Amino acid sequence: MPSRGNSPPQVHSPCSPKAQVLVSVTEDIKVSKPSGLVQGTLDMLLLKILALEPMNGFAVSQRLKQVSGNVLQASEGSLYPALHKLEQEGWITAQWRTSERGRRAKYYSLTRLGRRQLEKEADSWSRLSTAISRVIKLKQA
Repeated sequence: MPSRGNSPPQVHSPCSPKAQVLVSVTEDIKVSKPSGLVQGTLDMLLLKILALEPMNGFAVSQRLKQVSGNVLQASEGSLYPALHKLEQEGWITAQWRTSERGRRAKYYSLTRLGRRQLEKEADSWSRLSTAISRVIKLKQA
């Protein structure tokens, strides 16, 4: 697919064809539109973060940024629709609680179905990233 302007071409993955790519691997940039990462990547990252412990949307966003070394960041306009979609899929559940800051917040937890989905997406990602690495490492003639 040809790219438009300065945006990189979009890559489609076996991970989750319906999902939008909503994160960036570009230095310190928040992205809310597809940006060249594989579709379904944000879903997989959110599932992985929520596999560690239940947390609210703000905490999920902060954890993503932290564990990626400030490279990956999801905007509110990307994060909350993605969490809602995961909830509709039955991969996470949500419950209103009081946050550490004393505010009411929706806390998200991974379901059994979500754990199975995470496993499938992580396996697909591993196969895809290995294949891409092989192509990138080709020696030029």
